[in-house]
Amino acid sequence: MPPTAEEPRPHLPYGTPDAPRIAVRGEAHLEVDPEIARIGITVAARGKDRRTTLDDLTRRNTTTLDLIKTYGDAVERLETGAFSITPELREHGRGERIRAYLGHVHITAELTDFTALGELTTRLADLDITRVDGPWWALRPDSPAHREARQKAVHEAVQRAREYAGALGTTLAALVEIADLGAENTQPYAAEAQSGRRMRSMAYAADIEDTAAPLDLEPQRQHVHAQVNARFTMTPPTL
Repeated sequence: MPPTAEEPRPHLPYGTPDAPRIAVRGEAHLEVDPEIARIGITVAARGKDRRTTLDDLTRRNTTTLDLIKTYGDAVERLETGAFSITPELREHGRGERIRAYLGHVHITAELTDFTALGELTTRLADLDITRVDGPWWALRPDSPAHREARQKAVHEAVQRAREYAGALGTTLAALVEIADLGAENTQPYAAEAQSGRRMRSMAYAADIEDTAAPLDLEPQRQHVHAQVNARFTMTPPTL
């Protein structure tokens, strides 16, 4: 619906014959190796007695944390999330008759040394009643890849504006505006985007002869996208 007489009309960044404007969009797309990998660990216990279940869960949680901590600096962050212990009621029968107790502890580990990731994941999966999810690959929020993508987007905007001005036989005069459109957008892509770097296992503990062979995991390439709008004035062309 068109604006009424009382409504202010939106300001449009039109140029003038003496200072014509060029509006362009600059984009950049990078494909880089991940910087961190996250795994989720769920430790569980189940028993008919609440205290026994809680003791089993506490012992398994301690075993899991101790194992992760043996990897030292390879693990950048270790966090315990939700804890629960839930009674399971019998499906049949009268009254609130408890069949068993089920306990869970959720742990998140963030690794920066991918040589340890396959071995740690395998050893965690080998623990009693333990579930491992992941890895989820990512870049750090302050990764240089984001800055590089933004800079390339700006350079492309300038180059595109110069080409438009050159097509008119003139040159750029001044920058009027650069609008940041949320320059970073790191998204996981399908597994076909593979890194050329294979991971190899490293032993961080001495007594691991009885464990399963470490997983050979491929880091998933990360895609960084940046986009900017830019407006320039140019020297009036001779048309």
